[in-house]
Amino acid sequence: MTISQSLPHDSGHLHVTGRAHYVDDIPVPRDCLHLAFGLSDLAAGQIKDIDLAPVQNAEGVVAVITATDLPFANDVSPSAHDEPLLSDGRVHYIGQPLFLVVATSHHLARRAARLAKVEYISHPPILTIDEALEKNSRFEDGPRIYSRGDVAYALPKCAHHVSGRFEIGGQEHFYLESQAALAIPQEDQGMVVHSSTQHPTEIQHKVADALGIGMHDVRVETRRMGGGFGGKESQGNALAVACAVAASKTGKPCKMRYDRDDDMLITGKRHEFRIDYTVGFDDDGRLIAVDFVHYTRAGWAQDLTLPVADRAMLHADNAYYIPHMRIESHRLKTNTQSATAFRGFGGPQGMLGMERVIDHVAHYLGRDPVALRKLNYYVAASAPKAQHQTTPYGMQVQDFILHEMTDDLLKTSDYYDRRRAIDDWNATNPIIKRGIGFSPVKFGISFTLTHLNQAGALVHVYQDGTLRLNHGGTEMGQGLFQKVAQVAAHVFGTSMDVVKITATDTAKVPNTSATAASSGSDLNGMAVKDACEKIRQRMAAFLADQFGKQIEDVNFRDNQVHIGRRVLSFKKAAQLCYEGRISLSSTGFYKTPDVAWDRIRGQGRPFFYFAYGAAMTEVAIDTLTGENRILRTDILHDTGTSLNPALDIGQIQGAYVQGAGWLTSEELVWDGMGRLRTHAPSTYKIPAMADRPDTFNVSLWGQENPMMSIYRSKAVGEPPFMLGISTLMAINHAVSSCGKLYHHLDAPATPERVLAAVERVRNGL
Repeated sequence: MTISQSLPHDSGHLHVTGRAHYVDDIPVPRDCLHLAFGLSDLAAGQIKDIDLAPVQNAEGVVAVITATDLPFANDVSPSAHDEPLLSDGRVHYIGQPLFLVVATSHHLARRAARLAKVEYISHPPILTIDEALEKNSRFEDGPRIYSRGDVAYALPKCAHHVSGRFEIGGQEHFYLESQAALAIPQEDQGMVVHSSTQHPTEIQHKVADALGIGMHDVRVETRRMGGGFGGKESQGNALAVACAVAASKTGKPCKMRYDRDDDMLITGKRHEFRIDYTVGFDDDGRLIAVDFVHYTRAGWAQDLTLPVADRAMLHADNAYYIPHMRIESHRLKTNTQSATAFRGFGGPQGMLGMERVIDHVAHYLGRDPVALRKLNYYVAASAPKAQHQTTPYGMQVQDFILHEMTDDLLKTSDYYDRRRAIDDWNATNPIIKRGIGFSPVKFGISFTLTHLNQAGALVHVYQDGTLRLNHGGTEMGQGLFQKVAQVAAHVFGTSMDVVKITATDTAKVPNTSATAASSGSDLNGMAVKDACEKIRQRMAAFLADQFGKQIEDVNFRDNQVHIGRRVLSFKKAAQLCYEGRISLSSTGFYKTPDVAWDRIRGQGRPFFYFAYGAAMTEVAIDTLTGENRILRTDILHDTGTSLNPALDIGQIQGAYVQGAGWLTSEELVWDGMGRLRTHAPSTYKIPAMADRPDTFNVSLWGQENPMMSIYRSKAVGEPPFMLGISTLMAINHAVSSCGKLYHHLDAPATPERVLAAVERVRNGL
């Protein structure tokens, strides 16, 4: 039994000893060339003239490539074909690649790229949400609207109303391994690409298009990434295509990696949001009508903005049933980096808007915000089916377990006693204020683009009883490979040491989806299970026939195969099957059932199931400086029947800290010219070890998934990220203790913003 065991990460020993190989560690031939982009230093305009002679004459430079030199498609967009690899003469943001330098070393390429002399015709840049609205700069003709009920009718009739505006900042992915790619030309126009990507098939597709060849001529391999968080879903396209074009042009291997500054300057971030809300509710605090307007700053290219903004709308209800709800979403085009996928994919922004609403209503009524949340929850899963409620987009919520989870967390975290103690503390301590915050999570699991909910696998059983398997998922440190290996070992009843997963490879498993949407284990685990069960069935049928038994008499467990009373080692069984000419190799396939989504109508079932979680966070703030610390966090998270509790707890801890960082310290700053000023660790503050809670309690709910997921487990990649919202709610509580006014504390709640909020509350502004 390998399912539900707390086994270490399959590459953990390689990570800690420095022996894990990433793209930059792959040995390359002596004649390998290195690439760097020449970047725009203007946010909006046209190239009037460009002198590349100093670049071409620089030390080590072999070639300089511009848009006119590209053999076929000048496009690295994941969807809209609006993102040229190299500028076509137009300039859209500071950091946009204008040309490509091919040189004999990484450093020589970067130095040469800075020598170009570029003259521009400057245009006024559109940098902010307000400027984009004023100039009607959008990615869709108008706003997208999802709704349920009749907000216009219900809202004025409510007993009470509050309204507000909430600014939510973006976030830098800050993966430890920056973007990287290596292209090695093959015979007969073939190309092998090693890419640090979450989406090898998209890399394959974009490289084939760029070179004017078929996808069968391109093989993409990804062994592992040093982090991704969504930032390597589409942002790796440019490097892979650049390397492939240069390799095709020169006939030599070509490699490219971004230095940290370049990575932060070129690549997209989490989408910045502004959320306006108006809420109507009754005397008890039951929400009757909510009107949201989402403004999304998308950057210069569409990238994945439409599905990100859609998912923000889909999660605008979070855990709450609201009879009348309207969500209006504006997707705005600006002259900044193209915002892209990031852990949660719009869900965090949508949920955060709703949690701000609950917090505001609780303050208005003088109610405990936890009690108000429970009052507005969806009907529990244990209720009769006829009572189950639907989301604003028409999906019935049948598995809602937050009532029980919340009660459990309130008890284990000693919430009520601690809140009273915090109120007593705040009444007598004018400088250091404390706060406690609670936030629940209801997160939908599946790609909202329905056809992406599929996966394939390839499994081999060798005659010595060892297994080798491959699937379409990518390993970025989250432990996907180990979980899927546990699935294979479980099907065959073997120990983990006989199972090996190979690098993700488009030549082994085709047409894969990105490892994203928290779907890696669900999709690829099921595909591997399907392949393994096919092989096991063949083996069982052969062995039953050989020993005169029924197939039902054959069982695989404990590294053995039991055939009635006869027991063979798995190794011996594999050898016999091989000698009996039984195929010990199989493909597997899985597609998520029961999902269908119409994004234009805003109706359907976009998710297979929901994952749930709840967090309680206690903080302290210094009212003289605005500094804050997380003192204690208690988390109860729903992973279904966990495939690997140790890995899941690690994911929950990391996601929470990353979510708390997004809402407290990670601030992106652009100046008035559109230049990103926070483009290095010296100016951009991610959470460090000292920023984790002093007391950090994480528990798994442990109730199996009612849906037929892989061994009844639930996804754990993205859902716990939103648990970090409890940090902002706790800071809100601490700030509120300074006076009676409800404050509008935007995110991230940096010391400057906290201090300003304290002053506003104290002065009644």
